[in-house]
Amino acid sequence: MAVIRDVMPAFELLQPTSTADALTLLGRYGSDAWILAGGLDSFDWLKDRIKRPRYVIDLSGIDELKGVRERNGGVEIGAMTTLTDVVRHPIVRDRYAILMDAAESAASPQIRNQGTIGGNVSQDTRCWYYRAGWSCYRAGGNICYADTPESINREHAILGADRCVAVNPSDTAPALIALDAEMVLRSASGDDRVVDAEDYFIGPGTDITRMTVLRPGELLTAIRIPGDWAGARFYFEKVRDRQVWDFPLVNVASAMVTSGETIQNMRLVVNAVAARPLRLVNVEQFVKGKPRNDQTADAAGEMAIEGAQPLRFNAYKVPLMRNLVKRAIRGVGEWATS
Repeated sequence: MAVIRDVMPAFELLQPTSTADALTLLGRYGSDAWILAGGLDSFDWLKDRIKRPRYVIDLSGIDELKGVRERNGGVEIGAMTTLTDVVRHPIVRDRYAILMDAAESAASPQIRNQGTIGGNVSQDTRCWYYRAGWSCYRAGGNICYADTPESINREHAILGADRCVAVNPSDTAPALIALDAEMVLRSASGDDRVVDAEDYFIGPGTDITRMTVLRPGELLTAIRIPGDWAGARFYFEKVRDRQVWDFPLVNVASAMVTSGETIQNMRLVVNAVAARPLRLVNVEQFVKGKPRNDQTADAAGEMAIEGAQPLRFNAYKVPLMRNLVKRAIRGVGEWATS
């Protein structure tokens, strides 16, 4: 087990002022380089001395990666835009309130002032065995320490586990998937690769050492949200141990279009139950054309948890996920709308 010293190892700090310069540096130094966005996830790794990069590429000086702007009837958000700026922006507040709620639920105000939306969706898992330097599957070993009879696995996966039972900790990720967002990835050649937010995240069955599709030498530069779901009926809820500065035990995000009280269309996503945010396509298809009532919500909740396999200490996530799905369909209190 690693010794936590709270003193970062020495590295050379590089501060490019353009995306092109950042990609050049990333290509030059390869695996010796570490990308620094807001730094909240990075500084934990560095202070615990688990990650020891020779070069740290700080993106905070790249203005082109910041800001919220209208684009093709929707909105584009630079990856280095802080969570606070996302929460406060009138376009996000008026058209995409689900993203405002999700970003505002992340951590504390001080952390949101520094943390970025790109960092929030790209952060690594918070499994304490992995973060403490244990040689687990995700770290290149041959065991999952969180999935043994003696493990403490209260915050781990109930769905989609494949050797590793760590979960994705992002709050904004399920909201972006519910909004059918796209992630813009740029390589050193200057070409953009655009992937659906749903496909940006990967599970251990695809690559157990990564949580996103980012390739070596690529940067997440922007997030694009189409206008299709602007002003829909939105629902976001996060359950956590503490109301400030805590990761989700389970969270849910949904966008719904209704005609009267009949559900015409819906996108429904849960997170912190698997290694990647899970879009519940079977539930979405089931509720189309049905009334938004208790009967529909109850059936959808049961459908959502099919195949769940809880570990020793996280069986509570099964009814929690079921009830959050029910609430997303039935609604609790006021809906967030435009």
